[in-house]
Amino acid sequence: MAMNRRDFLKASLGGGAAAVVSGGVEARPNLEPAPQAVGMLFDSTLCVGCKACVTACKEVNDLPPTIVGDDVHYDSARDLSAQTFNVIKVYTDGLQTTKDAEVDGYAFEKRSCMHCVDPGCVSVCPVTALIRDPMTGIVTYDVDACIGCRTCMTGCPYNVPQFDYDNPWGALHKCEMCNQKGVERINKGLMTGCAEACPTGATLFGSREALLEEAKRRVALKPGEIYNYPRGDVRDPDSYHEKAVPEYRQHVWGEKEAGGTNVMHVSSISFDKLGMPPLGERSYVSISEGVQHTLYSYLALPAVMLGGLTWLVKRNTEDDEGDDS
Repeated sequence: MAMNRRDFLKASLGGGAAAVVSGGVEARPNLEPAPQAVGMLFDSTLCVGCKACVTACKEVNDLPPTIVGDDVHYDSARDLSAQTFNVIKVYTDGLQTTKDAEVDGYAFEKRSCMHCVDPGCVSVCPVTALIRDPMTGIVTYDVDACIGCRTCMTGCPYNVPQFDYDNPWGALHKCEMCNQKGVERINKGLMTGCAEACPTGATLFGSREALLEEAKRRVALKPGEIYNYPRGDVRDPDSYHEKAVPEYRQHVWGEKEAGGTNVMHVSSISFDKLGMPPLGERSYVSISEGVQHTLYSYLALPAVMLGGLTWLVKRNTEDDEGDDS
């Protein structure tokens, strides 16, 4: 008896599908912030586009300047790359006459690793080259463990990990919050280079808890009143930057998006216009890991498929022997 394609698929997959359905697929809960989570708060309304943070980042990480076109006198990086872990981008509209206005205005936005509470890059990495510190929540990269598969690039909703295609050995690059091997500023009690260099406090360092409290305080302020914005570390600021309060969006980006981030943003411009991706509160990896664990924890699918194939081969063998007699 000839092996029928329909019989093959029915025998091999039918039982496996039934096992998965009967077992159920449930997403695990989002991860919680690390117990001593640290991070940064970026306030777009305070940023003046000076790029001191970009320069400081490159000095700390020993990165070369990025030269674009004829801009040979200063670093002109326009996006994240293997040589740029932190970049300032610009939102513009119409006449661009008013800062932090969506209509005929402009605003500055910072791009760097968000150090997600439930990081997709860590979840999809097959060799644990990306690691979320269990105490601080900082996501770091181990180049010695990396196999260059670049799966992390597809797992990050912010398009942060960048692969160095010019390096014959290959390597990924991203902000590690100045706490990677050879730098380790946080472990030494220092703040990130970008927060230390920021003259207005637009980039603020500190514990995630203190930063979230500060962010919520700001968005609740009355527009026009004077507020002393801390600079450096929110828990023990070096100084303050006095400024009239703008009209903030009533939203702290990173408090809950995709499970939350350790780097949070506040702004007067809607975040979709600043280029943030549309994310719900559910972590994507909590769903994908739930599916994976359901499929493989019982080993039901491989076992049933193997059993179905064995039965099908045996049946056809017996039929063939019967035909010969």
